[in-house]
Parts: sequence; structure tokens; C-alpha cells
Amino acid sequence: MTLNRTMIGIWALRIIAAFLLLQTLFFKFTGAEESIYIFSTLGMEPWGRIGSGILELIASILILYPRTTFFGAAMGAGLMSGAIFFHLTKLGISVRNDGGQLFVYALLVFVSCIILLFIYRGEINTLLKLIFRKNS
Repeated sequence: MTLNRTMIGIWALRIIAAFLLLQTLFFKFTGAEESIYIFSTLGMEPWGRIGSGILELIASILILYPRTTFFGAAMGAGLMSGAIFFHLTKLGISVRNDGGQLFVYALLVFVSCIILLFIYRGEINTLLKLIFRKNS
């Protein structure tokens, strides 16, 4: 089986989003000084740090599994929109002289997830069917 360019591009987007989400987990789960600073500044330490880490882990796994990429991308885009919002309002682009690295990571994950959502937009029907079947 040969991979075409489209599949390579889709996998590149998945890997970028998942890798960047997973990369920050070590710092969140071990209570690294920078993570504690960020979530203390936001008034969400420690529950925000641990909770967002768990959600990012789930999103990463869902992004990498082809059948659930849409759901993981939706989670990732939502989580990163929150991160971008806080960078623009409370934290600043550069956090503790990181040169904006965390902000750039959030943007890369967000853009990758938005593109994946566009590619897998047909999956929204599956999501809506699940939601409305349970409610009726």
C-alpha cells in the first residue's frame, strides 16, 4: 500500500498536534516551575494544570487514532483556543522569557486541529447522530 501526499499531510498534522500536546504533559504532571507559574497566574493551580493535562492527553490519543481524529481535533482546538485566549489576556505572548515558545506551540496545535476538523468535517454527522439519539 502506498501513501499518497494527502495521507502524508494528514498524518503530519496529526503528529504535529499530538506531539506538541504530549510534550507539555511532562511539565504539567511533574509540577514544573513554569507550569505552576502559569496556572497560579490564572488562579487555576493545581486543578487547572492537572485537568488540562488530562484533557490534552485524551485529545492527543483521539487525534492519532484515525476513527476519532475529528473528536480529538475538536478537543485540541478548544483547549488551544483557551490557551491562546489566556496568552493574549493574562499571560502575555512571552511567558517568563520563553520568547513566545508556548504561544507558538498553542498556535501550531490550534491551526493543525482546525485543518483536521475541516478535513474530517463529514464526521460532524456522526457526532450529531450520537447526541440526538441519546436525547430522544
